[in-house]
Amino acid sequence: MHLAYPAVLSALLFCTGLYGVLVRRNAILVLMSVELMLNAVNLNLVAFDVWLSRAAEETLHSGQALTLFTIAIAAAEIGIGLAIVLAVHRNRGTADIDRLRDTAEGHGPDGTDNDTAATGTAAEKAEATA
Repeated sequence: MHLAYPAVLSALLFCTGLYGVLVRRNAILVLMSVELMLNAVNLNLVAFDVWLSRAAEETLHSGQALTLFTIAIAAAEIGIGLAIVLAVHRNRGTADIDRLRDTAEGHGPDGTDNDTAATGTAAEKAEATA
């Protein structure tokens, strides 16, 4: 088998993952796109390792060993990433990246500052209890 086939497939997978990272708004879909990009890199590593092992006399299979480390790191990344996304979804009620960015900057969805709205509601609560 030629090296071009897995290289083209890897490039297509990587471009699909990059498109998903740049376009998607849901944090879980962004994490899935990152995983797709990592799998494209793994495919490239294994394909080039097989190609280089045919040309070299020594077969160290360093590309396949690096692929195993990449898979382990990807598994840890997806576990921590999903835990963070679930915690944010429980606290804020959304996994939309644009809405999370707006609330992190202190601006509400209607363009008002959350700090002034929060102090206004706190003052109203204080008056209501008094």
